[in-house]
Amino acid sequence: MKIGIIETGKPSETLAAEFGSYPDMFASLIGKSMPYARFFTKSVVSGETLGSPDAADGWLITGSRHGAYDDVIWIEPLEIFIHQCFGDKIPLVGVCFGHQIIAQAMGGKVHKSNKGWGVGPQKYSVSNKPDWMQDLTSEYCSHAIHQDQIQQLPASATVFSSSDFCNYAAMLYGDTDFPDALTVQSHPEISADFLQQISKERLSKIVPADVLAAGLARIGTPVNDAEWGKIFAQYFQRMTKARAEKMSAS
Repeated sequence: MKIGIIETGKPSETLAAEFGSYPDMFASLIGKSMPYARFFTKSVVSGETLGSPDAADGWLITGSRHGAYDDVIWIEPLEIFIHQCFGDKIPLVGVCFGHQIIAQAMGGKVHKSNKGWGVGPQKYSVSNKPDWMQDLTSEYCSHAIHQDQIQQLPASATVFSSSDFCNYAAMLYGDTDFPDALTVQSHPEISADFLQQISKERLSKIVPADVLAAGLARIGTPVNDAEWGKIFAQYFQRMTKARAEKMSAS
């Protein structure tokens, strides 16, 4: 199975040297549950074009320091690509910025939240999850770094996770048994060490000091990252099998 990772943001050279790129982090997270998968990167933030969705069995859109509403040259082509994935039933995962850009592409609205920044381990509740998502418990904890939030849902989205801070923390699109996309606001790919380092390097310059301090004080809270790795793998496997069966029957 080939999974294309759409790189929409990059850590600094210092962070990348220690932790790898964001695509590296996702390949590690998902690869633990799908060791036979092959991962490759399309870096739209570096100017690469996406080409055809058929180049992969599934796609994942990473986080980014950009907003979905920013006037950057690769946003519109990415939204077109998202529509193509939906139309061709090629599974699509979105994380943080990926969560937001998929919502925007499908008719939702994204902007900075009046709740401000969410940083550090965050607790989320789960409801309306499909039966195949057995590895996700009724509550989970995951690292977050975001100020933007989805403010208006796309018509095809079903929310299955939320918190007091983030109403739309995870969503499925279309048929929840065989979703067109699976998206999550938090960052299951990043470690506590990465969060501490990016806080020193970048977040301390843009996040209010009290908010950042409160978030960092929660570091060490157990997070459910491994479960999300399994869920992403299950989703790609489930949808790839369903698509192959449909194509062979037609």
